[in-house]
Amino acid sequence: MRQRKKKILTLYDAAVSAEQKYEFQNAKKAYKKIVHLYPESTEAEIARDRMGDMDDLSNEKRLYRRINRNARRILTEIGIDFSNTPRIMDILARADAIDFESDKALFIPIREDYLDYCLDQAPTDMDADPGENAFGTGATPPFLLRPERDDLAPANRQEFEAIVEKAVEFTDSLGIFSQPVATDKSITDIESAKLMDGFPDLKMIQTRNMTDKEAAFFSGREDWLDGTSLITSLAVMPTMVNSFVRSAELGNNLLLLDLTIAGSSGPMSPEALLTQVHAQVLFMMLLAQTINPGITCVHGGIPDVLGIGGDLGYSDPGQPLINSSMARLNMWITGFPSAQSGGSTSILKDIEAAVNESEMSRNTLREYGVHILRHAMGTMGSLNFFSLEKFIEDCKRERAARKVWLKMRHDFMVPLYVPEDKQVVKGIREIAEKGGPKNADHTLNNVDAFYKWRRKLIEMADKRDYFPDLMDTVRNERDRLKRTTPEERATQLQETFYD
Repeated sequence: MRQRKKKILTLYDAAVSAEQKYEFQNAKKAYKKIVHLYPESTEAEIARDRMGDMDDLSNEKRLYRRINRNARRILTEIGIDFSNTPRIMDILARADAIDFESDKALFIPIREDYLDYCLDQAPTDMDADPGENAFGTGATPPFLLRPERDDLAPANRQEFEAIVEKAVEFTDSLGIFSQPVATDKSITDIESAKLMDGFPDLKMIQTRNMTDKEAAFFSGREDWLDGTSLITSLAVMPTMVNSFVRSAELGNNLLLLDLTIAGSSGPMSPEALLTQVHAQVLFMMLLAQTINPGITCVHGGIPDVLGIGGDLGYSDPGQPLINSSMARLNMWITGFPSAQSGGSTSILKDIEAAVNESEMSRNTLREYGVHILRHAMGTMGSLNFFSLEKFIEDCKRERAARKVWLKMRHDFMVPLYVPEDKQVVKGIREIAEKGGPKNADHTLNNVDAFYKWRRKLIEMADKRDYFPDLMDTVRNERDRLKRTTPEERATQLQETFYD
């Protein structure tokens, strides 16, 4: 292929390349030169609009830097409550990780220099990295949705084998094959994993209920992630400690999962929610590096939103936005591998509507860019159900979408306009002091933050007429699909979400 050496094309390529490296001010300089030297060109017409976006993207990157700084402040100034978990206390005390001189922390603060040391040990790459916009299964829904049957039951061995067979068939469409559904006693977790091993790319399962020998199967396996969690509401969950420590000691690649829900277990403002989730994942990363320096850790922060009915809102338009922001924080700032949630739906009894809604969510996520994205294929009913029928349709839709994206994709970054919150650390401290978000003034002050965010995106998309794909996504979101009634939804919130 011949190189593009014409000056205007060289400048244009340099601008686009800088965008892809998240060097937005360098991109702006190149666009500015195009406008100055070739004011009547087609490239200049595009460059004029891009210059404004570069400032917006630079501001967004600045916000992610602040989130990263404030997350570290949460760990060093407010702390994490692990006072009821002697094993964690012993590990971190022996490592001299605890700041015993602090007199302002609410819980147990971490020494800043030790935090920096541990995070520097965490790898920023992984051998089986599926690349950006890698959509897949996950969440281990407790029930398999069976056509024309109303029984609530997990999958049996034969049904699980059929799911794995289809996953292998759609390898090109699946970025990660995370355990798609819970199974009954006809098949064990390790047997499920060995069936999934036929999928040639990245896979994920949780080893919490496995024996030591079974959990060791994943040690040294670059194509496997061991999903584990440890913290909620700035406190360690004692029941998760032993399995977390074992997985780290074995050297399994860890997917560090954190589900914090806006207004329920975390702040209502998007920036504060991202900060708390990030802080909790960084603590897990610190602990893992203390136990086994250099162990691969994937940032599994999953900020979540509640729907109108008060349950987890997987059909809420804020869901893909906040998870795209979480992914950008890692892709743009920390460099850590990142796996978020999106592409699912609260719809249960209408497969066609569920498939359509999932596709709209994936397309929104694709526009803004994510890394690894679980829960995007086959899940429905707020992650309580897995449908093989929906899974097959999701994979077909994703195969077609990838074809269009590869042929026609633009190389521009789209601003997310994450709303700023200047009271993040103060707000998180207030929430911790008052025992939860519902009692905090910070929550009341940000109750409409997600709504305002979405309105801002619609407003800005209307001004960007050279992005018809983005415009289509936003217009689709304006006319949301009709929801099923609350009575038709699954009301049981699964205990196995962190799986």
